[in-house]
Amino acid sequence: MTVLDRIQQPRDLRLLHRDELLELCREIRAFTVESVQKTGGHISSSLGTVELTVALHRVFDSPHDKLVWDTGHQAYVHKMLTGRRGQFDTLRQFGGISGFLARAESEHDQFGAGHAGTSISAAQGVAVARDLKGDDNHVVAIIGDGALTAGMAFEAMNSIGHMRTRVIVVLNDNGMSIAPNVGAVSRMLESLRTAQPYRGAKHIARQVLEHMPGGELAEEARRRIFTSLKALFIPNILFEQLGFTYFGPVDGHDLFAVEGVLEKARDFRDGPVFVHVQTQKGHGYGPAEDDNVKWHGVSASGSAKAAAPQYTAVFADAVREVLEADERAVAITAAMPGGTGLLPLFKEFPERLFDVGICEQHAVTFAAGLATQGIVPIVAVYSTFLQRGFDQVVHDVAVQDLSVVFAMDRGGIVGDDGRTHQGLYDIAYLRILPGMTLMAPKDEAELRQMVWTAYRHAAANRGPIGLRFPRGAGAGVALDAPLTEIPIGVSETLREGDGVVILAYGHPVAAALEAAELLARDGLEATVVNARFAKPLDEERILALAARIPRFVTIEEHVIAGGFGSAVGELLSERGARVDLEILGIPDEHVDHGAQKLWRHHFGIDAEGIAAAVRRRWSRLAPVRSDPEETAG
Repeated sequence: MTVLDRIQQPRDLRLLHRDELLELCREIRAFTVESVQKTGGHISSSLGTVELTVALHRVFDSPHDKLVWDTGHQAYVHKMLTGRRGQFDTLRQFGGISGFLARAESEHDQFGAGHAGTSISAAQGVAVARDLKGDDNHVVAIIGDGALTAGMAFEAMNSIGHMRTRVIVVLNDNGMSIAPNVGAVSRMLESLRTAQPYRGAKHIARQVLEHMPGGELAEEARRRIFTSLKALFIPNILFEQLGFTYFGPVDGHDLFAVEGVLEKARDFRDGPVFVHVQTQKGHGYGPAEDDNVKWHGVSASGSAKAAAPQYTAVFADAVREVLEADERAVAITAAMPGGTGLLPLFKEFPERLFDVGICEQHAVTFAAGLATQGIVPIVAVYSTFLQRGFDQVVHDVAVQDLSVVFAMDRGGIVGDDGRTHQGLYDIAYLRILPGMTLMAPKDEAELRQMVWTAYRHAAANRGPIGLRFPRGAGAGVALDAPLTEIPIGVSETLREGDGVVILAYGHPVAAALEAAELLARDGLEATVVNARFAKPLDEERILALAARIPRFVTIEEHVIAGGFGSAVGELLSERGARVDLEILGIPDEHVDHGAQKLWRHHFGIDAEGIAAAVRRRWSRLAPVRSDPEETAG
């Protein structure tokens, strides 16, 4: 039996001897690399937190003590040590365990999050609740230095410092988020890592001060000298200025050093503590150490490579064409240069590509400021992350009618990352804004034209515009057509029929065409429309169809509430059109992790589901043909 086999709950760690603990760390790394490559997931982040996680669970008593992890990339080891190692073959799979923390999954998961920067705020809430109830447990927030670029983290530290809430913040500092970190905070942490002069001076000063007479005066002198040395050799000790007692930095791969500093933090009772732990992303696995951007997240081994290009890559190529065509155009990402496909463009257009860190709110208002000066900003962001900048989209862009392009990757079902990353709400939360234009392509060729259309719309100062596109590979269509603007608010009819109208928005257009083929076998001919725009709708075409075909189906990969189908229903109602309307989309429930294909089938927004919905709704129009053998019998 391996050492890892003996760990069923965190308390088991306290029974291990020194050599067994070191062996356990080796076994955890080997298991992580082997297991996660089979299911897909985040390898590098978890390899970097092996010793830290073991130390946390040895020093603190979870779930009595509350460990609040930021995001979940760094918490795979936490999952293993809290009874879920046997389920790792289901990690991020349909019906399996989540790739992030989930309160419903384990009593050790105190707070679930897929968006970075939440842990310190949540930890303060947990700690204040503890104090209100008169309990005496510890509350620990574990946050990566990438997440520390989020403004919310500093809002929380400011509040904790003001209230003197007894919280321990552990900074897992590896110099990376998904991509190398940017900004002044990153530079400050680098100065903390490399401040050898301070360490040397502190050692000399301690030797001198040890020979000074005792008493309160000498103690005050010692304190002031060490404080002055920090200010001299380590500029901007922000954490102590915010009211935290700072411990560190400590080598995050020295298990026993980490345990020691965590024990000091645990036993410190006079206000909040900040523990600075330096780790290496991908530590202990050579390929991940050499390229921890590549190994940050991996796909399941053995998965087939798509023949068609990824939507993300097509988007990035289209942005390149825009940047080449107009020197006023710029692109902005919030710590996702790789995820949004823009990474190569940073080398090609270094003065016109901006990575602002994990700061979606800032990214949106930064773009708004650029737009006021005639620059054409393209904000490249996942649909799920633009939610974090919603107030800025409203207040700083829409209210001022500024011409900003919002390019929303991962619009729709995202697959393995699950409910925190689903791009299922952007139509609803953007459609409500006056002056906003929204569009979605049926395939990668149309995406290319829509990027150009969005740029031209913004360059002409016609207000904000958003386009959504899905995660994954395109349809394999040609991409060599000249760039042309698509007329705003104009749809296209892809198939003519008089039995039912299928209005599809974005990615489900292909499924709508397949469904029409299935229905045709039953003798029901469908008109299929590629809507292209959710705002403004193609009112002329929709109302003309409603005048002759009173049966409509709308399809979108988005929640039904407030989405594309709702917009069509509002139009038909407003104009008094007598149409029997079926809205297909995502019902009022959260969508967990699992393959996109499985979820599309589950919600009936694939070809078979669309055809089945039509047959159920209008069964008298499309009798299902019986099996010839059954008829003969």
